[in-house]
Amino acid sequence: MAPPSTTTVQDHVALAEIELCGELIIAASAADEERLSPDRIDEVLKVSAERSPPSRLE
Repeated sequence: MAPPSTTTVQDHVALAEIELCGELIIAASAADEERLSPDRIDEVLKVSAERSPPSRLE
């Protein structure tokens, strides 16, 4: 008897990562410029985060 089919959290994460990579590849292939800007990458990945300069360690 074969073991029951199981889907792990890692499988879901891997599939999500593959989907996001695919979205980036599609956006890059459709872009007029040589590289996607960080803002365009965030748009493709549906990320909305404020960018702030890295803090300096003093």
